[in-house]
Amino acid sequence: MFGWLFGGGGDVKTLDPGVLRNMLREKDSPYVLVDVREDKEWAGGRIAGAIHAPLSRFDEAAAKLPKDRPIIFYCASGMRSKTALRRAKAMGLNAEGHLGGGISRWARNFPVVR
Repeated sequence: MFGWLFGGGGDVKTLDPGVLRNMLREKDSPYVLVDVREDKEWAGGRIAGAIHAPLSRFDEAAAKLPKDRPIIFYCASGMRSKTALRRAKAMGLNAEGHLGGGISRWARNFPVVR
């Protein structure tokens, strides 16, 4: 539907930054964007509208995420977000996908906020 790219195993939907940007810009977008990087990384810049749920404290943070909305995860390069996606699915969350290449790839073409 949105041009998903599959990578890192059949259970992980990997999104291109441009595809993610379009998804987030949809009118009344249902997507929840979750940054799983640590506090210092978060403070250095993030994608506008993201929720912070560091992977090191993920179970606690995930308990506060909505269960009825699709969730997209991102980190610095894409490895931790894959882990978060799988953990979220195991917890029963609507884990939709993750940003391939993480915020590092996003920042090559789109802004980050501080």
